[in-house]
Amino acid sequence: MTWKSQLARLIALIATVVRRYPGTVALLGFLSGLASFILVERQAGLARMIALVMLVSWLWLMLENSLRDALKRWLGWQLPQPLLRYATQMVHQESLFFVLPFFFVTTAWNSSQALFTGLLGAAALAALIDPLYYRWLAPRRWIYLAFHALTLFAVLLTALPLILHLSTTQSYQWALAIAVLFALPSFSGLFPHWGRKRLLAIIAIATLVGLTGWELRSWVPPATLWMTDMQVTDSLDTRQRRPGQSIQRLDSARLQRNGLYAYTAISAPRGLKERIYHEWSLDGRPIDRIALEIDGGIKTGYRAWSHKRNFPPEAVGQWRVRVLTDAGQVIGVLHFEVTEDKRP
Repeated sequence: MTWKSQLARLIALIATVVRRYPGTVALLGFLSGLASFILVERQAGLARMIALVMLVSWLWLMLENSLRDALKRWLGWQLPQPLLRYATQMVHQESLFFVLPFFFVTTAWNSSQALFTGLLGAAALAALIDPLYYRWLAPRRWIYLAFHALTLFAVLLTALPLILHLSTTQSYQWALAIAVLFALPSFSGLFPHWGRKRLLAIIAIATLVGLTGWELRSWVPPATLWMTDMQVTDSLDTRQRRPGQSIQRLDSARLQRNGLYAYTAISAPRGLKERIYHEWSLDGRPIDRIALEIDGGIKTGYRAWSHKRNFPPEAVGQWRVRVLTDAGQVIGVLHFEVTEDKRP
């Protein structure tokens, strides 16, 4: 038996297994994402290797037709089309279930970020359900390629900080640019005829999508930054980096007398240096914005705080401290209430 026939039998076996047990691929993808998330917390380099494998698998999606033609020229036979479809579905499943543990943990569920994570969850279910994937998604080419771009965007947001130690802002910029680039074929499907007007229209749509993605960056969770602790307090042991008792309500006199600390512990991959902000606001109106620098790789999370003393004279109301990345993505939100002074 020649090596070509052995390879053909192996490919046929893989195709049979994938066809009979499609849910296994998604389960393995989810478990790899969960393992990577846990390993990031433990500062293990294996998490970066898993993320790199996920990125390499995307080369298959981008080059599948070229690889198919190359195998036909080199080996004299062509990969079965059903196997290509299953391989593409497998990459989608692994990618989406790989990123979901990161986004589920980092999402601020009381914000617009829930919509983005919900969209990823819906995409993962679509990749898992064969009738939905093959009868509705795959035949609509431009929607299918947009599905490609969304999945790639989520994978890049997760993988780039792990592999290259890019900041959240840099990762978002690169992920958005690459996703828009790979979405260009889907934009071309909107126009039936080639020409200069079509090219200009595609460029205009791509630019609009990129600008919209940047403006809506606060809707996207920072996939590799998550809170391990957060509270508002009026006392803090700076030597031990331990906050005092958490406060949800206090009167105006106590506020003006002691000020308040916003204490946050943020977990990030090893080697990642990030600038974050504590944005203090009263009844939805921004009052102050304080910059902090954090370093990744600390198991319990990098402990940082802002100490605010200069509160306005009329400070009664609902206060909020949003923890933001440099790009404006929300990591967490703290709430407390300031009441009228207590009378003796």
